[in-house]
Amino acid sequence: MHKNNYCVIMAGGIGARFWPMSRTSHPKQFIDILGTGKTLIQQTFDRFLNICPKENIYIVTNELYKQMILDQLEGITADQVLCEPMRRNTAPAIAYAAYKIMDKNKDANLVVAPSDHIILKEDSFTDVITSALKASSTHDWLLTLGIKPSRPDTGYGYIQYCDDQPYEQDQRLRKVKTFTEKPNHELAQTFLESGDFLWNSGIFIWSGKSILKAFEEHLPEVDNLFKEGGGQYNGPEEEQFINRIYPVCKNISIDYGVMEKAQNVYVLESDFGWSDLGTWGSLYDIRSKDEQNNAVIGQNVMTFSTQNCIINMPKNKLVVLQGLDDYIVAEDEDILLVCRKEDEQQLREIVNTVKLEKGEKFV
Repeated sequence: MHKNNYCVIMAGGIGARFWPMSRTSHPKQFIDILGTGKTLIQQTFDRFLNICPKENIYIVTNELYKQMILDQLEGITADQVLCEPMRRNTAPAIAYAAYKIMDKNKDANLVVAPSDHIILKEDSFTDVITSALKASSTHDWLLTLGIKPSRPDTGYGYIQYCDDQPYEQDQRLRKVKTFTEKPNHELAQTFLESGDFLWNSGIFIWSGKSILKAFEEHLPEVDNLFKEGGGQYNGPEEEQFINRIYPVCKNISIDYGVMEKAQNVYVLESDFGWSDLGTWGSLYDIRSKDEQNNAVIGQNVMTFSTQNCIINMPKNKLVVLQGLDDYIVAEDEDILLVCRKEDEQQLREIVNTVKLEKGEKFV
């Protein structure tokens, strides 16, 4: 474990695709979705304790969730929780964290990871991240982790890589040729068959110097705002400064703003039992099933002629389901969702309609 290694956990999302279990007041990263006794953000935090010192782990989130993070992550200080006054996508969040960390340590080496991913092979994950950190500490590279695709999934971004292997210490590392956002099924099938495409995991590794250089070159409008904070990071004026610049900061992802423009982007092919747990379908895939292929959460669920469903119910509620096939059935407090699994991509639109017609309290 190296003192120059830092981790930035992105924890500001509301997980709308997991509605109604995930809601604005209590997003999925703060829920024990898998029934392990730990929430997703607790699992993510624990995972990085093998890679960097506890004091080098920072969480970027919304002010709404600051206390929740302090309650759930033992040993985290308020200074390690970076609160965005509003959502501005991943590029501003990463710029904020990079400038704050570099103010403390000019030799910082950073991992940026979402708070809500599932990693089933923890040792393999540690091995991959450690290798990537060694590469980024000695090269001006922007690294991302790619997952070998097992199916033509249209819910993931894809990374195409070149044949060359520029890093002798790890032959899994390749130069990136192209990025493609969520293709249709036909294109995803072509990617799968070609053999040179990986799923984009959304996990990044780079030195602080390399990412700030990339911001300066590819997103100067964002970089110039955060650069103004020199002398204010890690001090009493930081919060006021961030609250002033965020409303005028561009809303853009790190993928669009930097990774798809830069020429020094590399991908490290990885296999550590990854799922981004972005949908009910992805949760269904990793949960155990009963004899009818139902993934059931809840102690009093009875099913009759019901198969291939994911069912999430309060543990003490008696629920009887008859005649369903391939459905999501989920209840949380005052909301019940019944939706075909194949239509779950419409959940964001459904949540927006609920918000407009029934009010904020239901989302």
